[in-house]
Amino acid sequence: MIVSESSVILLLLIIVANGAPIISRELLGSLMSQPVDFGYRLPDNNPLFGKSKTWRGLVAGVLATSLVALVFGYPALTGALVAVYALLGDLLSSFVKRRLGMAPHSMALFLDQVPESLLPAVMMLEEFDLDTQAIIILVCAFIVAELVLSGIFYRLGVRKKPY
Repeated sequence: MIVSESSVILLLLIIVANGAPIISRELLGSLMSQPVDFGYRLPDNNPLFGKSKTWRGLVAGVLATSLVALVFGYPALTGALVAVYALLGDLLSSFVKRRLGMAPHSMALFLDQVPESLLPAVMMLEEFDLDTQAIIILVCAFIVAELVLSGIFYRLGVRKKPY
C-alpha cells in the first residue's frame, strides 16, 4: 500500500484548517472572538456549539488553508473548501458534545477527530483522487497527528489542555 502525495497534502491541509483557529487565538486575542453561535442556547440549556468556536477561528482556518493550498499547487478555493468541510466537522463534533452535556475542551476521542477529517476527505475525494482505503488511512493518520500536535501545542502554551 502506497500513500499518495495528494493524500498527504490533504492531510496537511486538514491539519492547517484545525490548527489555524488555535494559533489565531494566541495571535489575535479577543479580536473577532464572537462565538459562531452568538451564545444561542437550545432547550437543553447548552450552547449550540460553545464560546470557543469563533468567527476568528473560522476565518483563520479558511485563510490559512487557502494559502497553504497555493503553496502545494492547488487553487485557493480548494484550500478554502477543505477548511470549510474540516471546520464544519469540528462544529458538528461540538454540537454533539454539547448535546451530551460535555464541557468545552473536554476530550472525546474519535468524536473530536473523525468528523473534521472524514468530512473533507469524502467531500474532496475527487480533487485529491482518494479511494476508500486512502480515506481510512487519512482519518487514522489525522487522529494520531491531532493527538501528537495537541500535546505539543499544550507544552508550548498554545492549547489550554493537552488534547
